[in-house]
Amino acid sequence: MINTSETLEKLAEELSRLPSIGRKTAHRIAMYLAKSPADEVIRLSDALLELKEKVKLCTVCCNITETDPCAICSSEKRNKALICIVEEASDVFAIEKTNEFKGVYHVLHGIISPLDGIGPEDIKVKELLTRLSGDVDEIILALNPNVEGEYTITYLSKLIKPLNIKMSRIARGIPVGTDLEFADEITLAKAMEGRTLI
Repeated sequence: MINTSETLEKLAEELSRLPSIGRKTAHRIAMYLAKSPADEVIRLSDALLELKEKVKLCTVCCNITETDPCAICSSEKRNKALICIVEEASDVFAIEKTNEFKGVYHVLHGIISPLDGIGPEDIKVKELLTRLSGDVDEIILALNPNVEGEYTITYLSKLIKPLNIKMSRIARGIPVGTDLEFADEITLAKAMEGRTLI
């Protein structure tokens, strides 16, 4: 195949490094940008540069923010004695959309994955332990229900248990709108374990 534009190929290569963007999608986006008016591309470029200049990690919860501490950590309406531990900043956004959680967060920026060479020192565990020296009543572990998530939960539980802080984890099970016959055995088993009284 002959490349008609090295610049277009370079952009497609960079775009394909983004999560969930495959090679074909990267080429489509690059072609779209090549055909777009210059002012649209400049606005996109400016937004990307501004993102890198202004967005940082909150020194309290490690969430992404433009102010430090972040709006959640500095809010007087939040229960600072209730900390929800999540894997990524995107998990904070997902939980916040529910308008149900009134505590604060701690973002690990990953999970422990020995097969990928990611240990506790590679995620924000040290920062979490520093926070737990204050007045914390409960920790909610809201990590993804996969092998690495379970390993991370086990690791954190062993660290937190001696601190006599109540620990809980989010419920797992059958999503709303799903037929039981289509659920896998593990999901059904977890749904039975996490059942609640009505």
